[in-house]
Amino acid sequence: MKYGIAVTLLAAVFAVQGAAAAWPERPIRLIVPFAPGGNVDLTARVITPGMGELLGRNFIIDNRAGAGGAVGSEIAATAPADGYTLLFSSTGSLTIAPVVSSKLRYDPVRDFAAISLVSNVPVIMLVPLTSPGKTVKEFVTYAKSRGELTMGSSGNFSTGRLAGELFQGITGTRFTHVPYKGGGPAMIDLIGGRIDVMFDQISSAIGHVKAGKVRALAVNAVNRSPEVPEVPTMKEAGVAGVEAGTFTAMLAPAKTPKAIVTRLNEDLNKILKTPAVQQNFVRYSAESIGTTPAASVAFIRDEIEKWRKVVKAANIKEE
Repeated sequence: MKYGIAVTLLAAVFAVQGAAAAWPERPIRLIVPFAPGGNVDLTARVITPGMGELLGRNFIIDNRAGAGGAVGSEIAATAPADGYTLLFSSTGSLTIAPVVSSKLRYDPVRDFAAISLVSNVPVIMLVPLTSPGKTVKEFVTYAKSRGELTMGSSGNFSTGRLAGELFQGITGTRFTHVPYKGGGPAMIDLIGGRIDVMFDQISSAIGHVKAGKVRALAVNAVNRSPEVPEVPTMKEAGVAGVEAGTFTAMLAPAKTPKAIVTRLNEDLNKILKTPAVQQNFVRYSAESIGTTPAASVAFIRDEIEKWRKVVKAANIKEE
């Protein structure tokens, strides 16, 4: 009896290994849980042609928008773990949603096998041209002397809002949050001086910065942005530990064979190093990353914990 069980288990192992060795035998579906045309979708479309060439199979992008990325993420989490359905997602659904929503039916760590981080669009700190704060240090001094200033954002759970809350916690400043229905209206009020500060994706803000409509004080990133090399990082400006941005990552359903995850990781990292992909990323104000599966899941886990602390400290409630 024990011998029979052992043979059955061994046969199952060989079956899985054989399937992984033959993979891929057909096109691969890449679920993007956001609408076509956005940053996440565009990033996916930059890397998939090269991935398809290396693997010898086409990638079919399947946009499944809804609930801030939750709809598509749930579909991917419950897909067969055979390497033919993958997820291409970002900060909102992977590290913020698990913190602010009690209704998620997926866990980004438990239900997925991380393949690699792909890109990051950092957040940039902006103030009106009329602001007395010419530097981060001056702005912090000004904010503390005023008591409370107003901080605009594209929404209650946006990366920009959370980056602003993180900044307040570290610097001891206090802003009254003003949520807008999108970053555009918030930017209009920032330019007009009707709000005092905004933390926005550099991709959305760069045009206004270069046009001289707003003042950029610092980039919430490890490195300076090539788009605005004269703008210091937060650490250079004297405030450490406030890195924030919108990163993208490729993942597979949990229990996808390790051989498939490894192959995807290797090919993806090759593609991310090509000049064509890096040039396209610059167009979207994104920086190429590329990590191991282990480093990817560790980053996602750390980001969830970071935002959990921020949300708790700021007493941000689920809507």
